[in-house]
Amino acid sequence: MDNLISFLIAAAIIGFFLLYYLRSEKKREAEARAAAERGTLRSDGPQAQHPQIDANYCIGCAACTRVCPEGDVLAMLGGKAMIVNGYKCIGHSLCAEVCPVGAITMVMANPGVSADLAVLSSERETSVKNMFVVGELGGLALIKNAINQGRDCVDAIARRMTAYGGPRPSAEVLDLIIVGAGPAGISASLRAIERKLNYLTLEEGELGGTVAKYPRQKLVMTSPVEFPMYGKFKKMELSKEELLSFWNQVLQRNDFRLRKGEKVENIQKGADGIFTVSTAKAQFRAKFIVLALGKSGSPRKLGVKGEQLPKVMYRLIEADHYVNKRILVVGGGDSAVEAAMGLASQVGNTVTLSYRQSSFGRIKDRNAQRLNEFLRKGKLKVILNSNPVEFSQDEVVLDVAGATQRILNDFVWIFAGGEPPTAFLKKIGVTLGSQDITSQARELSREAAREAEPVSVSGD
Repeated sequence: MDNLISFLIAAAIIGFFLLYYLRSEKKREAEARAAAERGTLRSDGPQAQHPQIDANYCIGCAACTRVCPEGDVLAMLGGKAMIVNGYKCIGHSLCAEVCPVGAITMVMANPGVSADLAVLSSERETSVKNMFVVGELGGLALIKNAINQGRDCVDAIARRMTAYGGPRPSAEVLDLIIVGAGPAGISASLRAIERKLNYLTLEEGELGGTVAKYPRQKLVMTSPVEFPMYGKFKKMELSKEELLSFWNQVLQRNDFRLRKGEKVENIQKGADGIFTVSTAKAQFRAKFIVLALGKSGSPRKLGVKGEQLPKVMYRLIEADHYVNKRILVVGGGDSAVEAAMGLASQVGNTVTLSYRQSSFGRIKDRNAQRLNEFLRKGKLKVILNSNPVEFSQDEVVLDVAGATQRILNDFVWIFAGGEPPTAFLKKIGVTLGSQDITSQARELSREAAREAEPVSVSGD
């Protein structure tokens, strides 16, 4: 009798855990299929480095699906990990690091996606001798990669200058001009200071590049990074504010030579090998050029009547500067949704989010969850299937599924992407084409894995 009772108790315990497991698997499968369904709303795939999964080695542990900071890039379907929302992937490579059997490697987007990248050498030199490209303009999207590339590129330039030897052509010719003051440009500038190069950094907008345009509290890094002259940031996650605070400290250095408000319009190389960099305000000459422009380029405009009004903007720097306002945000990506939620969180604001599609199919999971919460609480209004047709001083006119709707309005933010600087690259002679940086992305993944390993300390 005692044995029977023990058997029944054991069977009940095993049955409980088996039922829990089966329910969990069913829920996970349903979530995976829902994620795959959302993925069908987008026709584009990964835009840069992304995971490639060998199904023959995948053991179905799902570790890769849980570790991704971007949400449902990967999902378990049929017991195997699969890419279901590749367009969300920006190449963190945490999935490859966590895979226990090495079934995941990081590869570059297919040539059709990468066709407008600059063709680069192993030192990131373009087809124009002594002109280099660093950061996301070269294909790798992560801030950490941009910082590393800016540093390493200037090291290569310093080595080349040492090999060239001889005096500087003239006092007016700089060693190096860095175009762009985002992560790659700041890193390159600091390394130039370390290497004692005579350099100048030109920036069209504000310090920080793309990062400065992010909504507040956006996570910008998910692994440690090392800045020239300052050492390693040991935090695993850094917000926009933390990174910009550091960069503002850099700006106070007397040897940090930055000219803001200088949009580079042309770069020409003379017969003597010296580059002439032309902006709307001045001209500069240098022996080497580092392009750290980023891929977003200039904000894309809608071509709507009244779009030139001062109330219409394309970048939100600080949401808390706007209170008790009637605001329209246009767009359906993460930047638009995050900006709308940031503005809706300020005192007295009435915020409307206009999107031309019927659903938000391309935003991160955490943003989708937050957006639903904002809608449930009535903090934000969303108008789908809508397009702005006119902006005036105190209202906007929307076309909503063919019907006209007028909304009282004080400010408009448009997040319609950017015009990539490919035309500028062609103008200055840089060859574009498909670029296979699979091996580089894979090495970055291995490097991150090594950094994540605990350091063993042996005693005597």
